[in-house]
Amino acid sequence: MRSFSHFACIDWSGARIERPDGIAVAVIGPEGPPALISPEPRWSRADVLDWLLNLADTQRDMLIGFDLSMALPFFDHGSYFPEWNESPDNAKALWRQIDLISRNDPHLNVTSFLEHEQVNRHFRHGRGVIGDLFTGGTGRLRAVERYQRETGQANSASCFNLVGAAQVGKSSLTGMRLLKQLDSAIPVWPFDPVPGSGPVIVEIYTTVAALAAGLPKGRSKVRDRAGLEQALTELNTPLPARLRRYDDHSTDALITAAWMKQVAANRALWHPPALTDEIAQKEGWTFGVF
Repeated sequence: MRSFSHFACIDWSGARIERPDGIAVAVIGPEGPPALISPEPRWSRADVLDWLLNLADTQRDMLIGFDLSMALPFFDHGSYFPEWNESPDNAKALWRQIDLISRNDPHLNVTSFLEHEQVNRHFRHGRGVIGDLFTGGTGRLRAVERYQRETGQANSASCFNLVGAAQVGKSSLTGMRLLKQLDSAIPVWPFDPVPGSGPVIVEIYTTVAALAAGLPKGRSKVRDRAGLEQALTELNTPLPARLRRYDDHSTDALITAAWMKQVAANRALWHPPALTDEIAQKEGWTFGVF
């Protein structure tokens, strides 16, 4: 397995505003503690895109984890959007479709996509506002999300549910717009082969890192210095300088970047037995789930 010199975790947000509170970027190098990159006043999604394009230019050997789902469920119904004859047949085509339909939405938002007459049928949009093709209960799940639940490694939410504090649909869809606009400048695993050098993007789930850092299941969010110290000590990682604010977006990013550095050389994580070529191209996979 190839090596990386630097590791980054991006805690993402689907909020409609230009500069959401929920975006945090943490980086760790060959030595020292993880550190937050904190532009003023806050990150925008466009800022993150520019940062990634700069990394592509410099070809730094960085593994970059995004806390979002990089595709929608396909295999449970043989389609991302059953009953729509323009439903894409692979993840990159899905990214293109989302970006095209939302092309006039500012800040990489996906309002137009979610309002599309065929698309909106599949989502739970709000309390009492449910598309007629939304699958009840938790909503549809990808193969990796079902596998996480079956093996107890995580408890991912459905991207088709847009309601509640734990919803991940809007952040994932805005993330797919970003991946399309990167235009293959950085390879994205497992959709692309891992190159011998340069940056690589993977999907991560910060709860996987938190559990590896010894945080208890169901209480994996850290909002103070003591919790951050406990987690990083478990990962044999030095503690960063004091943060201005100990919100879970910042601590998730710091802990996950440190965890990625610890596990990136584990070949098994790059070749999980349940990941087939077809799953890789249509639904993707969460790095660290094996």
